[in-house]
Amino acid sequence: TGLTRRETCRSICKLFIQKRHGHKRHGSNSDKQVHNRQDRKPQPHWFHTLQVRRLRVQRGRSNSDPMGGKSFQQEFQWKTGLQFGNATSYLNLEKLGEGTYATVYKGISRINGHLVALKVIHMKTEEGIPFTAIREASLLKGLKHANIVLLHDIIHTRESLTFVFEYVQTDLAQYMIQHPGGLHSYNIRLFMFQLLRGLSYIHSRRILHRDLKPQNLLISYLGELKLADFGLARSKSIPCQTYSAEVVTLWYRPPDVLMGSTDYSTALDIWGAGCIFIEMLQGSPAFPGVADVFEQLLKIWAVLGVPTEESWPGVSDLPNYKPGVFSHIPMKIAYVCVLPYKTEDLAQQMLMMNPKDRISAEDALLHPYFNTLPPPLMHLRDTVSIFKVPGVRLETEARDIFSPSRRMKSPLAPLAKCW
Repeated sequence: TGLTRRETCRSICKLFIQKRHGHKRHGSNSDKQVHNRQDRKPQPHWFHTLQVRRLRVQRGRSNSDPMGGKSFQQEFQWKTGLQFGNATSYLNLEKLGEGTYATVYKGISRINGHLVALKVIHMKTEEGIPFTAIREASLLKGLKHANIVLLHDIIHTRESLTFVFEYVQTDLAQYMIQHPGGLHSYNIRLFMFQLLRGLSYIHSRRILHRDLKPQNLLISYLGELKLADFGLARSKSIPCQTYSAEVVTLWYRPPDVLMGSTDYSTALDIWGAGCIFIEMLQGSPAFPGVADVFEQLLKIWAVLGVPTEESWPGVSDLPNYKPGVFSHIPMKIAYVCVLPYKTEDLAQQMLMMNPKDRISAEDALLHPYFNTLPPPLMHLRDTVSIFKVPGVRLETEARDIFSPSRRMKSPLAPLAKCW
């Protein structure tokens, strides 16, 4: 099995590198633009804060360009002849995080000087390459969208497999920590539009993410949101195919999957997005269970009520459905705060207990909640960032732990806890 996975990975790497080499000259048209900007004063300290400033000069989209377009030859000496797929083409700068199977580093490309994120997966001799890594590579190499993290390169050595991603400054979880108590309502609208835009793209290609949570939503310094970590993602090529119920972090797992359903579809991701929606609004998780699946269900039932055959046909057939236990749970509690109508309506459509009743990502993008956004956002090409549309930018958050003295009074300030 290890040999088969290694051969599969090598094939993926080879295809990726060939594809990369076939397109690497496409960026040459930007040389003149970079040359014309060399005389501008660089903005080297933009990464000190996530709060977007109103710059005097319109900056082009560049998540991984720390010098804002300034010539890198002035700061570094690059080696000629370096190619994609070569470990010597990248330099580790610092460790960003470590998981069960991989370690992530902030790095820099010695090919073009751009910052990158290096996900290093260490292979065990007996087991070979983790199957999640093969799955992630095979899916990401075919996904090109402004709201999905870009896979630049794959490096395969005897000891490790390294994915080279575009570098994105933080994630939504860290952003909410920096700005506690709920986010600015306009920023939530921008984040939700981008999240649903990314989901609509992968769902149209019959791909399920299956692990939506704030930690897996990267946020650039401009406010661009990008889906990341496709290790649990699956391509749903057959409509009736069944999958594992052990997916999605517990807090963002829908009730049908909590009760053992393996016949799920894109509605799985919509529930997770709905939970993230509520979390951005109130500044705390929607359903923060702490112990097990049963407690997680109790959190959901306490807000949405206990489902019955009348409200959810077929619910009693799910493996973990326990009518005797569930019948003693108090029915739906009252909301602590009142959400604006369009906001509440979208949240309710995303958090329908019956997966067949949940709104799709494509339909959610057309919901009246997004009517206040500029109309051109609805017609962008997949690879174009929403921040290319004039006037689209993040608003200043009401709270910032790095600027504790700032307290903004705004009619668009965060709402209280929703339940």
